[in-house]
Amino acid sequence: MIFDEIKKANILAMKEKDGVAHTIYSVLINKFMLEQIKKREKHEEFTDVDAIQILQKSVKELGEELENYKKVNNTEEIENISKQLELVRAYLPKMMSEEEIKEIILSLEDRSIPFVMKYFKTNYAGKCDMRLVQEVLKSI
Repeated sequence: MIFDEIKKANILAMKEKDGVAHTIYSVLINKFMLEQIKKREKHEEFTDVDAIQILQKSVKELGEELENYKKVNNTEEIENISKQLELVRAYLPKMMSEEEIKEIILSLEDRSIPFVMKYFKTNYAGKCDMRLVQEVLKSI
């Protein structure tokens, strides 16, 4: 599970005294634990799909933070955020390409927007960009 891998990486970062890695791993672990609590309240289980969603959101947040540091030309923080982005992206699965999405859509009997979107959300959550699915679907 991604959560366990990140906990191990955090311990390794602490042993190696890598403050940048330790910081981002600790933030991710906290986000995972908060999500686990929310899931537990709903009597649901925390899965890798949930972890991937948190990772994707974190990548987006780090990207925005990186842009802000670039605007003020803070080179030290730019390096730190870039390294953190790299570390987080390493745990994300390879995203499906436009061609792979198109193949799957063409193999479906029902190609209505609600059906296709639900199909991808159910079967490929975290492995494809839902906006890209929608764009490919509209182009067919």
